[in-house]
Amino acid sequence: MATSTSTTAAAVKSTAIKISSLSSSRNITKPLNCFVPKIFPESHKLLQITLSKNPISEVVSSYKVPRNPENSLEEDDDDKPREECGVVGIYGDPEASRLCYLALHALQHRGQEGAGIVAVHDNVLQSITGVGLVSDVFNESKLDQLPGDMAIGHVRYSTAGSSMLKNVQPFVAGYKFGAVGVAHNGNLVNYQALRAELEENGSIFNTSSDTEVVLHLIAISKARPFFLRIVEACNKLEGAYSMVFLTEDKLVAVRDPFGFRPLVMGRRSNGSVVFASETCALDLIEATYEREVYPGEVIVVDKEGIRSLCLMTHPEPKSCIFEHIYFALPNSVVFGRSVYESRRAFGEILATESPVNCDVVIAVPDSGVVAALGYAAKAGVAFQQGLIRSHYVGRTFIEPSQKIRDFGVKLKLSPVRAVLEGKRVVVVDDSIVRGTTSSKIVRLIKEAGAKEVHMRIASPPIIGSCYYGVDTPSSEELISNRMSIEEIREFIGSDSLAFLSINSLKKLLGNDSPNFCYACFSGKYPVEPGGKVKRVGDFLDDGLSGSMESINGGWLERIRNQEEGVSDKNLNLKQEINLSV
Repeated sequence: MATSTSTTAAAVKSTAIKISSLSSSRNITKPLNCFVPKIFPESHKLLQITLSKNPISEVVSSYKVPRNPENSLEEDDDDKPREECGVVGIYGDPEASRLCYLALHALQHRGQEGAGIVAVHDNVLQSITGVGLVSDVFNESKLDQLPGDMAIGHVRYSTAGSSMLKNVQPFVAGYKFGAVGVAHNGNLVNYQALRAELEENGSIFNTSSDTEVVLHLIAISKARPFFLRIVEACNKLEGAYSMVFLTEDKLVAVRDPFGFRPLVMGRRSNGSVVFASETCALDLIEATYEREVYPGEVIVVDKEGIRSLCLMTHPEPKSCIFEHIYFALPNSVVFGRSVYESRRAFGEILATESPVNCDVVIAVPDSGVVAALGYAAKAGVAFQQGLIRSHYVGRTFIEPSQKIRDFGVKLKLSPVRAVLEGKRVVVVDDSIVRGTTSSKIVRLIKEAGAKEVHMRIASPPIIGSCYYGVDTPSSEELISNRMSIEEIREFIGSDSLAFLSINSLKKLLGNDSPNFCYACFSGKYPVEPGGKVKRVGDFLDDGLSGSMESINGGWLERIRNQEEGVSDKNLNLKQEINLSV
């Protein structure tokens, strides 16, 4: 049996950009203060629109880019939303690139198809990027090419087409006053409108990634000093972005005003400052978590210390709840809450609200394990490992000529007959997307001799696509958008099925509940998809694949609401709060 996995010898690109000579002193001597940025009194909420169960699908083109049809395991057998990327930034450590490399390892679950690091040495931005896992792209000799005490890194995920090396982040670009590198996690909903405007004015794009728009906006800005160019550029962006920027003497971290995607800040014992998508990256490189980068905040780190400014007035935060349901590692603290504790509580609620007589509780590994532990503890039933996951299966596999039913799932999940045979089994999973994988798992467990199979899902039904940096199918493909719970139960073949209710989820979050985005469960979008918006599930233009022409059918024309009278573009963006006390 042969596999076609990520190649060990990944294609790698190296770039160096020389910058004008400036002081190379990077010593951080000022303490890192915990700080809440000022919220301007003009703060407002965007209009909330209640949509039908099939959100905005009536006006979205049904254009579909076909998935890889042959020998692919990803369409049906890895049926989960995917976080598109993870970022890291390090300032003031002589081994910045090596620490960046380790931090990217910790964030590998956020993206497996591309990785890159940019470091600064002697006022030169040196970039190495490649297609594949972090361990495929980097080795000792490549990290030796990235000296310096500042670095940023990026891991990325894609689903459509072949990965293109030129589009792997971080991006590095030169402009009038030097060069800048950027790594971005998120999705800009007004990307195409901004790109069209820039191209109209003469900008030339090298990639199909929305991140490149940010670099063009920085380059044409007249603001001084440099970080105000970032502020001015971000003022034009709509959607989700957690970004780290690198220049010859500064590391800058930015988070969008809604705080959709996570970004945290920490410090190592030698005083170096670290930014990362999750705290698990801080843990690996022995950095102490200090706080989140707040929604709408820009943090500038340089030899003068640390400064923070308010990017723009921000409304109620709308952090992605799926970070706690699926994306983040259980050992991370995301949006100020333990991911492990959240998932365990989800399982406990399921056991309380949707009990069933059973002999054993198992999980769909790995994301369902913690919720299953919570369910089992609350129900007073033993948790056992009824499914064993193989961690060595690539995205494609050579199948025997005689077709094997549920081949992809069987490669990835193996049932333990000793645990399942003759038992009434509760199976806990984090979510159901298309339902195809769930039906195969139920069949797999029943074939192993289970008497009954009861599915418990540690999230509400997903009825809407995400436009804020998550790869989800179109709403037409989401099974909960097309079927009732009973119809889904019949489709997947389980004896019973229950989801975590959205009201119970909000109750668990308590006072923090209004600060989370539930668009995938409700169809109510904090930033209304407009201008031209990617249908991420239909075509994931993540900068790794595809041409601009192939995107057209996967965009949604803006539906402008004339009642939106408040413009956050007129807010004062340049109030700077100096934290270098």
